[in-house]
Amino acid sequence: MNLGMPEILVILVVALLIFGPKKLPELGRSLGQSIREFKRGAQEIREELEKSVDVREEKGPEGARLAREEKGPEGAREKPVSETSSPKAHEVSEPQEERKA
Repeated sequence: MNLGMPEILVILVVALLIFGPKKLPELGRSLGQSIREFKRGAQEIREELEKSVDVREEKGPEGARLAREEKGPEGAREKPVSETSSPKAHEVSEPQEERKA
């Protein structure tokens, strides 16, 4: 989508009419700050991903294997309670009935 000079002028005139001359600079400033923050966040994510890829490449096949283990196999599910807790933790004691003799 290419905006030419006439389209930009129409947008500015409409914005001026809607927001007024006092509010327009504030809106432009906040828009610029938002764009700057978005770019900064995107750059940080890009750097983190590149750093992650570099670490895996340095470790070679071992690094790739460790990364897969950390992530877990695709479609893996959590361990059942019986595998994650002690055997007695999930036992439920049944109430003992009094026997009358």
